[in-house]
Amino acid sequence: MCGIVGTWGGNLSNLKAANQLLTHRGPDDGGIYKDDKLNIGLGHRRLSIIDASSSGHQPMYSNDGKTILVFNGEIYNYKELRSELQRKGFVFQGKSDTEVLLNLYLSEGKEMLSKLNGIFAFAILDTSSESLFVARDALGVKPLYYSTKDNIFSFSSEMKALLKLTLNTKELDAESINRYLSFLWCPGDGTPLESVKKLLPGEAIIVKNGCITDKWLWYKLPILNNIKKSLGKNQAISGVTKYLRQGVHRQMVADVPLGAFLSGGLDSSAIVAFAKEINPNIRCFSIETKGKQDDGVIDDLPYAKRVAKHLNVPLEVVSIESHRVANDLENMIAQLDEPLADPAALNVFYISQLAKEQGIKVLLSGAGGDDLFTGYRRHYALQLERYWGWLPKIFRTGLESITRNLNTNNSINRRIVKMFNGAGLNSEDRLINYFRWSNDTLLQSLYSPEFRQQLLGSNSNQIMQDFIEPILVDSSPLDQMLALEQRFFLADHNLNYTDKMSMAAGVEVRVPFLDLDLVDFSAKIPNNFKQRNSVGKWVLKKAMEPYLPRDIIYRPKTGFGAPVRTWIQNDLKEIMRDLLSIDSINRRGLFSATNVEMLIIDNNQGKVDASYTLFSLLCVEIWCREYLDKN
Repeated sequence: MCGIVGTWGGNLSNLKAANQLLTHRGPDDGGIYKDDKLNIGLGHRRLSIIDASSSGHQPMYSNDGKTILVFNGEIYNYKELRSELQRKGFVFQGKSDTEVLLNLYLSEGKEMLSKLNGIFAFAILDTSSESLFVARDALGVKPLYYSTKDNIFSFSSEMKALLKLTLNTKELDAESINRYLSFLWCPGDGTPLESVKKLLPGEAIIVKNGCITDKWLWYKLPILNNIKKSLGKNQAISGVTKYLRQGVHRQMVADVPLGAFLSGGLDSSAIVAFAKEINPNIRCFSIETKGKQDDGVIDDLPYAKRVAKHLNVPLEVVSIESHRVANDLENMIAQLDEPLADPAALNVFYISQLAKEQGIKVLLSGAGGDDLFTGYRRHYALQLERYWGWLPKIFRTGLESITRNLNTNNSINRRIVKMFNGAGLNSEDRLINYFRWSNDTLLQSLYSPEFRQQLLGSNSNQIMQDFIEPILVDSSPLDQMLALEQRFFLADHNLNYTDKMSMAAGVEVRVPFLDLDLVDFSAKIPNNFKQRNSVGKWVLKKAMEPYLPRDIIYRPKTGFGAPVRTWIQNDLKEIMRDLLSIDSINRRGLFSATNVEMLIIDNNQGKVDASYTLFSLLCVEIWCREYLDKN
């Protein structure tokens, strides 16, 4: 919906410039609040979606002027909350969910969070108590970065704006850089800069005099509450239908045109099927990547056209040539604020750009389906461990050694190598290893001696290990993996790039699969109704049989990605020569130029499958040039 920024004790003279850097997130309106006495400032950029009138302008003030709110997101149950507040005597000036949020704080204080169903990041300044209340939504759909040092607290929807307000030095966070290269994204609160952190999903803080005085998790994933999986088959299927439909309908509230992503996969198709019940002519958008594809990649577009024809909805297609991606790579990293090495982020941008050109301000996405109900290849791979996971470590290590030498130019071989990579690890580390793209041995060989020294004693898996530790005894490996999906892969990767790249085009993306009622219900579904032998998302597939063709429901799984392996060896060769040249690597001081060059050669020959690792190295260097080298 918007972009927010603020500082307590920071550089207030730069607040306007920082706010301007968020204009793409909110091209419709903007505002600034400053309190010289408290030395605090708040900024807001608005993408008008609900109540586009001036009564929705932010920063928004309470009637007595003592409480000020800046808010990014949507509150889906705002009408119910508004009615509840009116019964308590609150009077409203407009019809926005922003005003509901402000009055809910005046009524409930920080306990308000448990009543919200929506996507949000907000900051509420209470001048009476001289405190700032900052919170992020339950699953981390909306981002929020913050920095705190020397009695200065600053925050923003995007890091680029935050850096305008802080005097902190731009010191790299070595541990976070290691995580970006291990996973392609960074799990946890870390960013490439030591001075900047991410507010966690479902986390809130209180700030006084520029210092954080309280921090707590107001929301925990259902699995952490030891939910009983007691549903029968018919209950599970009918419940998924009920709550997904409810989530889609609930998230279609808007006073502006709304459309949907449609890849032709089950998740986006299910969203469109239920959205059509409210808007029979909902505009849908898909993407076509022209040129050579990676081996084993399935073309989505024919499936998207099949769904659009079946549901009788209009489908717009944006066609992308591979050379365009190479040209837009630097812009992608600048918009992401982080070196996330997934070109699927560009797909989001291209579709959002097309939607905006056609007057669409809101898009519905199928993100979250795999994270609730299974569907990724790693979920099936985890099930296959029953056939070999019980073997003694010496035999499991042997499996890893044998498969490691397969030629990875073949997609089947790549999946075999991936499946047994880390087979010799214990079950907990093996679980986390499914999320990794590069192992520690490879990364250590790529790092310079100086960078290796900075990483002594660090463990890129630690944050995930700490998260699942409390549930190891009372939950299955699949439950643990889904918990990791929901907490880390979803929030720190998929939702992160979806928000940044859609908002770069001035479009908001909503995710009905992450409606909290559906999230809670999904946790009650037994695992064998989710991953049923080789069939992932079994319960969702059964739920959608009355609405979608079987060949769409049971089609092979494909990602919302791009042919990175082909690009690395072709379209990105020139940019690699620059970014990963000996001079460039030696100047940066993070990597070993000799070993990076050897990896490029081995990858081209199919000795290793390192295209994503190389792409990740490219993204780190691009990020450094954008955020460290520029003033």
